[in-house]
Amino acid sequence: MSEHGIQLTINGTLHAATVEGRLTLSDFLRVKAGYTGVHVGCEHGVCGACTVIVDGQAIRSCLMLAVQADGASITTVEGLAADDGTLHPVQQALRDEHALQCGFCTPGVVMTLAALTSGAGKPSARTLLEALSGHVCRCTGYQGIRRAALKLAGEPKGPAE
Repeated sequence: MSEHGIQLTINGTLHAATVEGRLTLSDFLRVKAGYTGVHVGCEHGVCGACTVIVDGQAIRSCLMLAVQADGASITTVEGLAADDGTLHPVQQALRDEHALQCGFCTPGVVMTLAALTSGAGKPSARTLLEALSGHVCRCTGYQGIRRAALKLAGEPKGPAE
């Protein structure tokens, strides 16, 4: 097995490790770094549960190798809330709209919405809803999730057609 030294910043903390070349970023984050909010569902990039933010972009961490993240800045769901416990706006919107059921899909949904809403200006409801189409909720809790996305877009009644 080939081993590689990597350094990456996770939620503002520098992590250095030696990893096998085949180790996925999701497994690194969960097992080696202890960020268990990164959920691993399908391991094929389909379900979205493993979504994290890498250098500002939402990515499926099961499709990225840990060595590919060398030097990157990564945010997981554990890194979104403020130090005082104040929820990130995406987390608050999901809470307000009762968009949580079993919670397995929630971290990935949160990270996708957080990446899209972090820039200047509000993304459209259509943009957020299209991004959510890449997430599978096993509980079928989509209505609350959709309402939260619409709230984040500033369109509580739904997108204009």
